[in-house]
Amino acid sequence: MTEKRRYPRIEANAYVDYTGEEVLLFHRIENISLGGISIRAPVVEKVGTTVQLVINFPEANQHIELMGEVVWSREEEEGRMGIKFIDLSDNQKSALKKFLARSDPFYAN
Repeated sequence: MTEKRRYPRIEANAYVDYTGEEVLLFHRIENISLGGISIRAPVVEKVGTTVQLVINFPEANQHIELMGEVVWSREEEEGRMGIKFIDLSDNQKSALKKFLARSDPFYAN
């Protein structure tokens, strides 16, 4: 089965703080796209939980605040979860694309 994604995922030197049922700070992002992120955290949220995210890009010395929804979680896999970005503003999209374009030319347009 071939996986079709709207946006390519990239590995990034970035960290995320999020607030859902728990408040968790400074977790490494496994991968990121314009559609969402995959992270590892000691506690996973339930699928469907809305979370506030602050993505920190140390190389660019910037951060982006946005909202997300947990679309999958795997506690048995060292606390992995996937979060889909929701209600991105044009400014948030633009800032995210600018960072992603550093690693993948797909995002340069």
